[in-house]
Amino acid sequence: MTQAAPAGGRNLAVVKTLTYLMFAMFAMTTDSVGIIIPEVISTFRLSLTAAGTFQYATMAGIAFAGLLLGQLADRFGRRQTIVVGLSLFAAACFLFAAGESFLFFAVLMALSGVAIGVFKTGALALIGDISKSTAQHTSIMNTAEGFFGVGAIIGPAILAQLLGAGLSWKWLYVIAGAMCVVLIALALAVRYPETTRPSTGGGFSGTGQAMKNPYVLAFSAGAFLYVGVEAAIYVWMPTLLAGYAGAATTIAAYSISIFFLLRAAGRFLGAWMLMRFQWQGVLAVFSGCILVCFVLAVAGGVDWAVYVLPLSGLFMSVVYPTINSKGISCVPKSAHGAAAGVILFFTCASAVVAPMAIGAVSDAAGHILYGYWLATALAALLFAGALLNWLLNPTRAVLQQEDATDYQQAPV
Repeated sequence: MTQAAPAGGRNLAVVKTLTYLMFAMFAMTTDSVGIIIPEVISTFRLSLTAAGTFQYATMAGIAFAGLLLGQLADRFGRRQTIVVGLSLFAAACFLFAAGESFLFFAVLMALSGVAIGVFKTGALALIGDISKSTAQHTSIMNTAEGFFGVGAIIGPAILAQLLGAGLSWKWLYVIAGAMCVVLIALALAVRYPETTRPSTGGGFSGTGQAMKNPYVLAFSAGAFLYVGVEAAIYVWMPTLLAGYAGAATTIAAYSISIFFLLRAAGRFLGAWMLMRFQWQGVLAVFSGCILVCFVLAVAGGVDWAVYVLPLSGLFMSVVYPTINSKGISCVPKSAHGAAAGVILFFTCASAVVAPMAIGAVSDAAGHILYGYWLATALAALLFAGALLNWLLNPTRAVLQQEDATDYQQAPV
C-alpha cells in the first residue's frame, strides 16, 4: 500500500500534463491564424472575406466534431478518442508541408478543426475523470485553459520567428505535428482512470440527451455570450486602435499581446482562486468587471479603449473555463464527452457569428466603435446571467449530487 499511492500520484501527474500540453499545442495553431491570413492574402491575392475561410473552416470543423462526435469519448473511452483525434491532427499538420493551393489548405484547416474537436472533447471528459470534486474540476479546467493561453502566446511568437527567417508559415504546422507525435506516445503509455460507459443506445443519443439538459444549454448560452465578447477583442481591437496616436502608443501596439498575457496569467490565478472562493461570486464579479471595461471603451472612445480593453483579459481569464467546467459537471461523468461537445459547438458557433455581426454593425454605422456597442450588449447579458446564477444558485443541488456520487471515486 505504501508504494501504490506514489505510483498513482505519478500517473495522475502524467495524465494532467498530457491534458495541459494538448491545450497548449492546438492553441499554437488556432491563435496564429490572424498572422497567417495576411501571408495567404499576399500569396494567393485573396479578398479579406476569402482569406477568412482559414478561421471559419477551423471553427466549423471544431463545431461539427463537438456536436456530432463529442460523445465518442463516452462510448469508446478517453484514450481511444484522444489518440484518434491527435493522429488526425498530426496527419493534417504534416500535409500542410505538401500543399500549394488555397483550397487544399482550407480543406486541411477544416480537417484539423474536426481533429481538435475530437481530442479536445476527449481531454475535457478526461478532466472530469481526474477530478475529485466539481470544485477541483473547475480549478483543473482553469489551469488547462491557462496552458491554452500560453500556447496562444508561443504560437504567434514562433510564427513571427519563422517568417522573419524567410520560412513559410507552414512550418508552424509541421512543428505542431511533431509535438502531436510525442503526445500520442504519451497518451498510449499513460494509465487512464476507469470511467463508466453510458448505458444509453447508439447513434447520437448521448448528444441528444445533452442537448435536452437545461443546465448544459444554459452554460452553452453563457459560453456563446462570452466568446462573442472575447472575439470583439482578438478580432477587432487591432482595427479599433489602428491609427491611434495618443499617449499610450506602446500599449496600442502590443494591445493583443497584453490581452493574451493577462488572460493566461489570470487563468492560473483563477485555478487557485476557485478552490478558495465561491465560483458563482467570482463569475459574477469578473463578468461585471468585463462589462465595465466595455462600457468605458464605448463611452470614452479610443482614448479609453486603449487601456481598458487589453485590461479586460484579466477579468475574462476565469469566465470561459468556469462556464465550461460547470456545464460539464452538471451531468454524470459517463456523459462528459457529449456535454463538452455541445458546449464546444456553441463556443465555435459564436467564434464565427459574433465577429461577423460586429463587423456588419460597424460597416452599417460607419465605424468599428459602433460594433463594440453590440459587444457591450453581449457583455451585459453575460453579466446578467452570472448575477442571476449567483443570487439564485440553480445548480447547487445537481452539483452536490455529482460530488456525492461520481466524484467519490478517487482518480488513479
